[in-house]
Amino acid sequence: MTDDTPIRLLLADDHPVVRAGLRAVLETEPGLVVTAEAATAEDAVARAAEGDIDVVLMDLRFGRGMGGAEATARITARPGAPRVLIVTTYDTDADTLHAIEAGATGYLLKDAPPEELAAAVRTAAAGRTTLAPTVADRLMNRLRTPGTSLTRREVEVLTLVADGLSNQAVGARLHLTEGTVKSHLARVFTKLDVDSRTAAVAVATDLGLIRR
Repeated sequence: MTDDTPIRLLLADDHPVVRAGLRAVLETEPGLVVTAEAATAEDAVARAAEGDIDVVLMDLRFGRGMGGAEATARITARPGAPRVLIVTTYDTDADTLHAIEAGATGYLLKDAPPEELAAAVRTAAAGRTTLAPTVADRLMNRLRTPGTSLTRREVEVLTLVADGLSNQAVGARLHLTEGTVKSHLARVFTKLDVDSRTAAVAVATDLGLIRR
């Protein structure tokens, strides 16, 4: 991409007001062009595959169907894929790590100033990473204190526990045996230095490891 070639954007968010706000901000920026919008993650995957998008601005949560992290993984798995910049309200470990593992180039929160958003888009188009300060802090803390980090599966188990599901129901939802669920919870208790499901949920929520 040369300096005078516009950066073509796809806005993927299930809220029309959010898409309109992003468009209003980005279209005032020189060199940025909103080429398309998508109201579902599935539509975003399909539209990104058409070959005329440079950066996808992707929300993480859609009303139903595929989520933003899965859509990111599908988009970035293709050769010559556009970059994906997550723009969302969620900043827990469970969200940020899943999205970054899926191939997102950057991660911003929706309350980012317009100039920060535009800069992140240009950074993503160049293949470099931009992280919201809170997200960067979480990742750094995770690296500094790996003992308190939860695996994706542990996060999934604890999130369902937080929703009030029994071990048996968690196992059924995740296609695990009840014994495996108990093993995951035992490791969570050890990592968080707690001795009950309630305490584990409270501590993990306070640390931003799960979202309530």
